[in-house]
Amino acid sequence: MFTGIVQATSLLVRVSADSVEIALPEPFRGRLRVGGSVAVNGACLTARSVDERAFAADISRETRNRTTFSALRQGARVNLELPVAPDRGLDGHWVLGHVDAVGRVRALYRDGAGWSLVVAHPAAGRRYVVDKGSIAVDGISLTPFDVDEDSFRCAVIPETHEATTLRDRRPGDPVNLEYDVLAKYVERMIGRVRID
Repeated sequence: MFTGIVQATSLLVRVSADSVEIALPEPFRGRLRVGGSVAVNGACLTARSVDERAFAADISRETRNRTTFSALRQGARVNLELPVAPDRGLDGHWVLGHVDAVGRVRALYRDGAGWSLVVAHPAAGRRYVVDKGSIAVDGISLTPFDVDEDSFRCAVIPETHEATTLRDRRPGDPVNLEYDVLAKYVERMIGRVRID
């Protein structure tokens, strides 16, 4: 499980149809091991190889079809997060690393000391985006508000803007979205409740 608190950004060294290689940032050295999980722009991947300079991970067809990986190019910066340890506090929200959909940045602009991010998202997921709920955008735990039929807005504090790939985003850019897993479970359970 992840929290949506990005621990580092790094550069994409190589990308192909079925794998990625990413430069290993200093905070991950000695922590990421072969077989370990790592969230890359919010998508949970398994490290296939790890050395002192980079790690590689395979990408399944399902992951490629549901994420922005097909749009990534060599040299792109990506958000990285290792799974939360059981003894650590939960800073963001429950993030599984299972990307639900690809959204598009509609706007990103200065708003006081911080920034406002507006994301357009597929209609199929709008029931999971609630005002003051939780959503992961490229693996970043954010709080949506001003939710309408096809978009939502999030306030972005300066620390998040500078410490993640949000500072690279422009209108029209695709972003990975993971809806709140609790909302999905509640929907599933309510759908199974029978009223006699």
